[in-house]
Amino acid sequence: MNHVELTPELILQAYANGVFPMAESREDPALFWVDPRMRGIIPLDGFHISRSLARVIRSGRFSVTFDRDFAGVMTGCADREETWINATILALYTRLFEMGFGHSCEVWRDGRLVGGIYGLALGTAFFGESMFSRETDASKVALAYTVARLRRTGFTLFDTQFLTPHLASLGGIEIPRADYRALLRKAMERRADFCAPTGELTPQDVLQDSGQRS
Repeated sequence: MNHVELTPELILQAYANGVFPMAESREDPALFWVDPRMRGIIPLDGFHISRSLARVIRSGRFSVTFDRDFAGVMTGCADREETWINATILALYTRLFEMGFGHSCEVWRDGRLVGGIYGLALGTAFFGESMFSRETDASKVALAYTVARLRRTGFTLFDTQFLTPHLASLGGIEIPRADYRALLRKAMERRADFCAPTGELTPQDVLQDSGQRS
């Protein structure tokens, strides 16, 4: 894969065509394109909330916000021994957030950021980049709230890039590149607004949207 120098505009063009950038490591300043043969997605009508996760959501242990601390979420995602999020990625995606394409879901406990997810919105597709958790279930709560918001604001595709056991347990699946490209083409034909007014999402909203009883 060829190393490339990216701009925010080039990143958006790449996502619209099914590829995304990564770095080899935090210390490597170069970026390269990734185009997985098998693509991870979370079907928005197939997100699975387990009974234990439903109890966590109902408990009110965490509070959840959107787009309040994008930089904090990115920093949290990069705060691990090995990461593909380097300084260039941090700078470029912060700029995409400022341009209105980057979005984050933050999970708080007692005023402290303990989990979250960030990604890019384009057309009716949301491209999930990374998530982190400093407390048990915090990243799962972030995903549940993000799925609920995507459903309520007209999104059709939640791209997770790769499928991990963690995502599979929540309803994530893997599809061939050609099938993903077909979904992506449809998603690029319309537009959804991540920031559209939805009212404050309550735990009951999140559980009902996933088919759970509140």
